[in-house]
Amino acid sequence: MFLTITTTGSADRPATDLGFLLHKHPDKAQRFSTSQGTAHVFYPEADAQRCTAALLLEVDPIALVRKSRGKGRGGAPDSALGQYVNDRPYAASSLLAVALRTVFASAMKGQCTARPELVAQALPLRIEVPVLPARGGPELVDKLFRPLGWTVRAEPVPLDEMFPEWGDSRYVRLVLEGECRLAEALRHLYVLLPVLDDAKHYWVAPDEVDKLLRAGEGWLESHPEQRVIVGRYLARRWSLTRQAMERLELERLAESDDAAAEELDNAVDEEADTEEKPVPLAVRRREAILAVLRSARAARVLDLGCGPGQLIGALLKEGQFTEIVGVDVSMRALHEARRRLRLDRMSERQSERVRLVQGSLAYTDGRLKGYDAAVLSEVVEHVDPARLPALEYAVFGSARPGTVVVTTPNVEYNVRWESLPAGRVRHADHRFEWTREEFRQWAHGVAARHGYEVSFGPVGPDDPEVGPPTQLAHFHRASDDSSGPEDSANSRPGRDPDGSGSSREGRGPDGSGSSREDRESEGSGSVRQDRAPEGVSSTAGSNASMRGKEVAA
Repeated sequence: MFLTITTTGSADRPATDLGFLLHKHPDKAQRFSTSQGTAHVFYPEADAQRCTAALLLEVDPIALVRKSRGKGRGGAPDSALGQYVNDRPYAASSLLAVALRTVFASAMKGQCTARPELVAQALPLRIEVPVLPARGGPELVDKLFRPLGWTVRAEPVPLDEMFPEWGDSRYVRLVLEGECRLAEALRHLYVLLPVLDDAKHYWVAPDEVDKLLRAGEGWLESHPEQRVIVGRYLARRWSLTRQAMERLELERLAESDDAAAEELDNAVDEEADTEEKPVPLAVRRREAILAVLRSARAARVLDLGCGPGQLIGALLKEGQFTEIVGVDVSMRALHEARRRLRLDRMSERQSERVRLVQGSLAYTDGRLKGYDAAVLSEVVEHVDPARLPALEYAVFGSARPGTVVVTTPNVEYNVRWESLPAGRVRHADHRFEWTREEFRQWAHGVAARHGYEVSFGPVGPDDPEVGPPTQLAHFHRASDDSSGPEDSANSRPGRDPDGSGSSREGRGPDGSGSSREDRESEGSGSVRQDRAPEGVSSTAGSNASMRGKEVAA
């Protein structure tokens, strides 16, 4: 993709002053690495009367696909082969806007240490973009740039010049002419190129609001197409759009009152605000789980259905937990956990404490044996009731950790959620939600069948009428024997002749019940299956380890 900036000059003010403003020497061709390719800056012409700076961006499509993971332009629904056949190498888009910010950062900020007097000067500028996606057509291009003082020429690009009957494409050839400070011109392009393309190649995070307002300072608050610009720039993330619009309105009011925005937005004194903020239920849940694990003196912990890894992050902050294994059936969830935990940036000592493993809790898995504790946080309600016996056996009958912590929503508390319609569950994927009595019956049955003792506790405010929003069960193995009460020396295949409880292949050298091969099989994709007792299916559905969305108090 390609963009040129041209200015004219005279003997008193040579056009080559453009090189000082851009911080790029007209006699040199320079290249810069960007996150999605290589940017080249060069001057096709440079003399006192006329100077043109060109920005050429070579996109690496493979790097773009890897980093975007199918989002943005590569995952556009209008192209089944969007990752392979697309307009990214040729059409100006958010890729070019990012390159502008990277290559011309000082110019965009209005900084020029060599010739500071040039920054405030309005230059006669001509900006050309040969191919620009324009969702909204030439009319929208004109509406966006003309209020900023530009003379706009947006010529539609035909689909094929040899077949004019096919009509025009959604691309235009853009030419802008006008007198403007260079920093302002660059900021106009940085914001409006992605707005016209309307398909950002990267995930729009909350910090994009600050980027938009910085680049739009001085013109966006009064632009007649402000709502279109803000909505498209922020990829129609309505919470961010609302935040940006509120801040722009505050800036407009402050400008009309000749006051600073901070002087108007002073209804709440943050330093004097002593009102206690409610603790989110997700935080309370993790605190309750950590308290149980600390009291159990657990060192090696399984997070079964770890999801994006919030609990793992909390466990890593405490030195008591020397080995933490996150298990989930979803590779997408494991990738997100790896990203959030920043495993690739951890120190070697810290990263050795944590492993992420794909596996389903509907199957017995030798890798899960021999651990001090296991956590099922907001997991069981995502399992079909008919498949709960398979999960029960995989955790309590096969893995048999010394401590198991189970949390699940209390359906009785749902009447206290003002935003939850009557009769609805808290998450669309919940197969059921138990009352306190139903949860206790299930937990007591599990404990009796597998040789555990169980106690219960509330998570969150304990309402005297309907109980807490989340209920917790703490299972503790009744004896040091890791075999269940219904097991006998020869009742299951794979048992040693001495009745020790596991086959030689499944027992580690320390007798823990987990072989080194089991513990180090992260990412192998293989799950060793034991035979379940009669009446228990070991091929239940694979969504048993999916964690639900946590409801904030």
